[in-house]
Amino acid sequence: MRTSPPHAKLPFLYKQNPIRMNSPSPERIPGDRFLHSPGPTHIPAEVLNAMHRQPMDHGDPRLEQMIAVCETGLRRLLQTDRADVFMFISNGHGAWETTIENLLAPGQAVLIPGSGHFSEQWAMQAEATGRRVVRTPCRAGYPIDANAVEAALRADKKREIVAVFAVHTDTASSATCDLQAMRAAIDAAGHSALFVADIVASLAAAPFAMDALGVNVAVGASQKGLMCPPGFGFVAVDAHAGEIAANNGAPRYYWDWRRRKAEYSYRKFCGTAPQNLLYGLEAALALIEREGIAAVHARHALLARAVQAAVECWSKEGALSLHCRVPEARSVSVTTIDVDSGIDVEALRGVARERFQVAFAGGLGAQTGRAFRIGHLGDVNAAMILGCLAGIEAAMLVQGIPFGRDGVQKAVDCLAAG
Repeated sequence: MRTSPPHAKLPFLYKQNPIRMNSPSPERIPGDRFLHSPGPTHIPAEVLNAMHRQPMDHGDPRLEQMIAVCETGLRRLLQTDRADVFMFISNGHGAWETTIENLLAPGQAVLIPGSGHFSEQWAMQAEATGRRVVRTPCRAGYPIDANAVEAALRADKKREIVAVFAVHTDTASSATCDLQAMRAAIDAAGHSALFVADIVASLAAAPFAMDALGVNVAVGASQKGLMCPPGFGFVAVDAHAGEIAANNGAPRYYWDWRRRKAEYSYRKFCGTAPQNLLYGLEAALALIEREGIAAVHARHALLARAVQAAVECWSKEGALSLHCRVPEARSVSVTTIDVDSGIDVEALRGVARERFQVAFAGGLGAQTGRAFRIGHLGDVNAAMILGCLAGIEAAMLVQGIPFGRDGVQKAVDCLAAG
């Protein structure tokens, strides 16, 4: 007997419950489903409400003003006084590609230190566009090895490496690298390579100061700490990187930073500006500034400690463990939990999502089917974290996964201690 594909029921579900199209049944489920992936993240009501506005015409001066507010807000968040900000209708992979296309001509080399799944994805993208990639080894559960970066640059006797592309926080491994150590490694090698940092998963969660760190290009996106929907990527480019890009003869059009260095919005976006995404970004930046960036960083650090305390307790039975082996490198944005080979991660996620209304992420790359990930960045508070942890515990009970039973209590203790 043939069965209808899952999408065949969507119109009916939408009529029954337009807010919960992804519900497994046409019946309304009370309350909210907790979203604890490392991206997309929970979107604040202020951002959603801001986006629910009609666009303006291209010639409206208020559009230029809004774009300027977003550019200025991003610079403040990045802690840079000297970088140009270029914004794109894209996800983080698009922001990666504009960096590749502007800084490297086909055949030129880039050093991409091993940090996990996302450093390898960036490397594959660079190779797919005709660039050469030098990699440093990646150790599962460990951040980037700055010593290996220095060694690779010293070995580049002909100075063929144009840039170092470093992922600050790899959301697959949940490890955060030391950008200051990376800058020191480049300087110690006496190399002229540009320093490019992917801060997609760390901006507005972990401290980042572009100018103080000597970062030439910062690469970001909207759907994580910035608390906005996916679809908006950006780069911040200092004068040195801008000069390298201007002298790069690689053909490009949509991604070209030179074309986007303009006053008029239509040229800044190589076409129509994503006004509703900009409305949302403007509101999100205002929320961050209202809370204060130091308070935002402190909140993320506390929530991360609570999650990791719970996971350490769960690990006592031997079926689970923290993937990142270096405590000081554990991300404030996401925590990756390794599981024993006999545990069905997707079944666990399904039970948590459909029965207990807690959505979290699975493993990526080499960790697919061998890990799950709890996102704790963006518009998240203590109560949401406790609800997430309790929902995961309930799902583990249903699935018969052995775990230390005081995990939520450990998180409560951590939060209470501050």
